[in-house]
Amino acid sequence: MAHYQMILTWDIRPGREQEYSEFINNRFAPSLVEIGLPPSDVFYTAYGKAPQIMVILEVPNQTTLKRAIDSERWTQMKGDLLDLIDNYSERVIEAGMGSYF
Repeated sequence: MAHYQMILTWDIRPGREQEYSEFINNRFAPSLVEIGLPPSDVFYTAYGKAPQIMVILEVPNQTTLKRAIDSERWTQMKGDLLDLIDNYSERVIEAGMGSYF
C-alpha cells in the first residue's frame, strides 16, 4: 500500500504573525493530528523567493486523506488558516518519490 505526503505552503500575512502563531500552535497542529494527518516536517524560509512556510503532513493512505479533507474540522481549520495567510498551495505526493519542491 502506498504512503503519501501532503505538502502545504503559504506566506503569513504581515501584521498577523502573533495571531497566526497562536492559531497554529493551539488549534491547527493539534487538529491535523486528530484528523489523521500529523505534520512530519515544517520549514520556515527566512529570505528568498520560496514560500515562507512549508508543512509536510504524513498521509498513510488515500482513504485517510479523503476522510480528513472531507471533514468539517479540516474545512473549518483551513478556512481559519486562510484568514491569516496568503499564497496558499497544497499538493499530495507519493512518499519517497522525489523532492518536496
